[in-house]
Amino acid sequence: MTKFREEDVYIFNKERECMSREEFRELQLRRLKKVVRYAYDNVPFYRDLYDKNNVSPDDIKTLEDIQLLPFITKDDLRNTYPFDLQAAPKEDWVEVHSTSGTTGIPTVAAYTQKDLDIWAECTARGLASVGVHKKDIVNIAYGFGLFTGGHGAQYGAQKIGALAVPMSSGNTKKQMNFLKDFPADFLCCTPSYALYIAESFERAGIDPKTVPIKGGVFGAEMWTEEIRQKLEDKFGISAQNIYGLTEVMGPGVSTECHIKDGMHIAEDHFYPEIIDPDTLEVLPEGETGEIVFTSLTKTGMPVIRYRTKDITSLNYDKCECGRTTVRMSRIIGRSDDMLKVKGVIVFPKQIEEVIMAMDELSPAYQIIVSRPDTLDEIEVQVEIDQATFSDSMTNLEEFKYKIGKEIKEAIGIGVKVTLAEPYSIPRSEGKAKRVIDKRNFN
Repeated sequence: MTKFREEDVYIFNKERECMSREEFRELQLRRLKKVVRYAYDNVPFYRDLYDKNNVSPDDIKTLEDIQLLPFITKDDLRNTYPFDLQAAPKEDWVEVHSTSGTTGIPTVAAYTQKDLDIWAECTARGLASVGVHKKDIVNIAYGFGLFTGGHGAQYGAQKIGALAVPMSSGNTKKQMNFLKDFPADFLCCTPSYALYIAESFERAGIDPKTVPIKGGVFGAEMWTEEIRQKLEDKFGISAQNIYGLTEVMGPGVSTECHIKDGMHIAEDHFYPEIIDPDTLEVLPEGETGEIVFTSLTKTGMPVIRYRTKDITSLNYDKCECGRTTVRMSRIIGRSDDMLKVKGVIVFPKQIEEVIMAMDELSPAYQIIVSRPDTLDEIEVQVEIDQATFSDSMTNLEEFKYKIGKEIKEAIGIGVKVTLAEPYSIPRSEGKAKRVIDKRNFN
């Protein structure tokens, strides 16, 4: 039985989260004009880019005129490493964050105090939507350091007035002790780590439902409705999605409310567009494509028409919760992380949905793509759940066939399925690494 109570959720900033569409557009246009002029005047990169494309801040007269501006990408951020995109003078910087840089040069963003205040506001909105109040304790098991996850959740909790416990990720035994003994009302971390914590409680003979937490805000990696269901069933909580990226701000760019029908974008601060990742044309409302963000109020490092590579769609209908902010659907993949195997586009999320729907399997899995000869192969390693595992478990080959058949129906091509013993697939205390691509394209 869930410990979540709908009457505990609320709208943190009704003035901003419940504006009419006309009010939003007027505010966004004023802020768009201001940030484009600000970037042009203070960042040589933007000035050179706009001059090269024969566009100036004076050309922005309507919101649609944003399409006159060129896109920027992660490559642009890497090429201006470390601080050539910063607009505010160095004496105004109060904090710096960075991506991991595991696939190249890291991207670095400096924040002014105004930026941190806005960030706290945005994450507070998200935490309020899961029911965080001043009296509550929020256990934050996102990473800290240069990663934005832990800091953003902490600023949001403190903005509300709640007690933030900056546990960071890792040290799972200590996490378990704090969650049940401290006790925390809410948990913020990656969904894969939340599942690992639940699994660790079960291995210790403790039912996760006995842990006091009643809600969680999970993000920093793609996850499915099936993972949400497992989290809610194991802990007896409401599990909601939060989205953000270092380049734009951090967690809190958008967050699900308790209705769970898309993530509300803080569009008074972040202007979204959906484009076709191939043609770069802006797509009509409701269509699926790559989401592009413009930070309307960021002063440290404004990003204008930043291509996130995340695939989603936008819904401008008023939500049942009362908010009027546009909602983005759950991220289904990335335009640069789609797997092309045997000519077929495969999103890892499609495979995850099949695995999570099977009670006999644990949430741990890995997808290994290789090319042993001239043809691509996908191996999906899945783990039998401890509750159903037995040395005498029969019909393993039949079970493997069933998994393979359902995955093939989902993605359109066959895969090799490997069954692993319980707890044998590596767990993550941060972002889970689900896909290993061993192909050499050189």
